[in-house]
Amino acid sequence: QVQLVESGGGLVQAGGSLRLSCAASVRTFTYYVMAWFRQAPGKEREFVAAVNWSGKSTNYADSVKGRFTISRDNAKNTVDLQMNSLKPEDTAVYYCAATPGVFISTALGAYGSWGQGTQVTVSS
Repeated sequence: QVQLVESGGGLVQAGGSLRLSCAASVRTFTYYVMAWFRQAPGKEREFVAAVNWSGKSTNYADSVKGRFTISRDNAKNTVDLQMNSLKPEDTAVYYCAATPGVFISTALGAYGSWGQGTQVTVSS
């Protein structure tokens, strides 16, 4: 399993912004598809965003499209999630995920490596 460590979570008021970061301990980060998922209490883990190996192809859940941006830095072995216009319904634990390959996937089962999660709480 690739070691993934998230950071940047916290408490923010509705309409505010947060930037999450995920650091990966892997030598060939270029060949990993990276994604963000989130899980609210009592709910199943859901897809948020993914980016392919080059950073040129992305996919977003409808609920965050236009507000969140996923990006990666292969030189730093990091993937970020810029979250703008946050809503209370965005409150969840956010997880970084990785899978070997070059094509993006929105499927939970496609990802074998997971971070520990970082809490994002949006107050109204």
